[in-house]
Amino acid sequence: MIFTPPLQSATLIKRYKRFLADVITPDGKELTLHCPNTGAMTGCATPGDTVWYSTSENTKRKYAHTWEMTQTQLGAFICVNTLRANILTKEAIIAEQIPTLNGYSILKSEVKYGNESSRIDFMLQAEDRRNCYIEVKSVTLAEEEKGYFPDAVTERGQRHLRELMSVAAGGERAVMLFAVLHSAITCFSPARHIDATYAQLLVEAHKKGVEILAYKAELSANNMTLRWPLPIAL
Repeated sequence: MIFTPPLQSATLIKRYKRFLADVITPDGKELTLHCPNTGAMTGCATPGDTVWYSTSENTKRKYAHTWEMTQTQLGAFICVNTLRANILTKEAIIAEQIPTLNGYSILKSEVKYGNESSRIDFMLQAEDRRNCYIEVKSVTLAEEEKGYFPDAVTERGQRHLRELMSVAAGGERAVMLFAVLHSAITCFSPARHIDATYAQLLVEAHKKGVEILAYKAELSANNMTLRWPLPIAL
């Protein structure tokens, strides 16, 4: 995806109330941005980092600017807008950049499914194969070049894994795709040190037929593309 209009930069002062962040622009103006990320954002919100933000033309918005990316003081790019993970994944599927998901003729989004009133991020369909259910998670937590999910305990994420296991048990394809949106990450693991239950469920899901994928995005202040598979250590 290409950012149109181009993102603008500022320096992070602080993030607060989960959904807000104060920044200062190069010309010295202080702005409050909307932060579209409910997670802990560990390592993604250090005061002094460069923030790249978009601006909405919607005059009804209380905060016109949205925090899209962080450029850390060490030079790493991180997409903090978790909504972008699904956009990048959809683009990658359509462009056939994820080989194991090629060959489907229909792509649906936000389809109701499961026993716990869930919505799957994507469902792929074709006449000659099983339906494919895909759940997408955004990975931004990095520790020594290893990426982790989640960055906080996630009961919602645990529910999604249970739903995917049910899908696999019913004979359909079930895929858990981790979209790695941090330029410094080189491999992926579940964050046992943060949510041991989620990590255990991910291992169980893999054993029960849920396919686990991790794809890294190429990131810049101009565009983003989900491009490279990463090794996974469960």
